[in-house]
Amino acid sequence: MKYLNALNVFPDELLVEIRKYIPEGLLYIPGINIRKEWGSISGQKYELANRNRLIYKDFQNGKTVVEISKEHYLSESSIYRILKNYK
Repeated sequence: MKYLNALNVFPDELLVEIRKYIPEGLLYIPGINIRKEWGSISGQKYELANRNRLIYKDFQNGKTVVEISKEHYLSESSIYRILKNYK
């Protein structure tokens, strides 16, 4: 992003209003891009949610935490954390 001179961009009336708040100096105006949620572009967020659903279903169907942790290559504490978030 390059710097722009406010004199070349804003009308005089707006510059007068801005100078009431910031008499001089640099002002950063962020773009209007809305930040996307983590994992929404790569699909990782949805893959993890699906994995967690499967873990919860396996637990409901009678598998032990040890079996689930070995099957998904996760620690037992991670399985407990996932199960706690579903209750």
